[in-house]
Amino acid sequence: MSLTGGIILFAVIWFMIFFMVLPVRLKTQGDVDEVVPGTPAGAPHEAHLGAKVKITTIVTIVLWAIIAGVLLSGIITLEDIDFFGQLRR
Repeated sequence: MSLTGGIILFAVIWFMIFFMVLPVRLKTQGDVDEVVPGTPAGAPHEAHLGAKVKITTIVTIVLWAIIAGVLLSGIITLEDIDFFGQLRR
């Protein structure tokens, strides 16, 4: 795996985890009965984005290290996932 591949893998994992973490412990304005005029009742009351970014980054680092370790060790190769013979060089 190249440096660019590692960065792209990290970014993809980060965004996937971030979108999974976003709705966790979400309280909407409608839930707390404090709807700001001009916003929908489903808008977040407090998003806690800082904490969610930290959690996402920590989980991503762990998952990225595991996936990169498996790929770099050769446990799983391109031939292992090429079920239809389309990726052979």
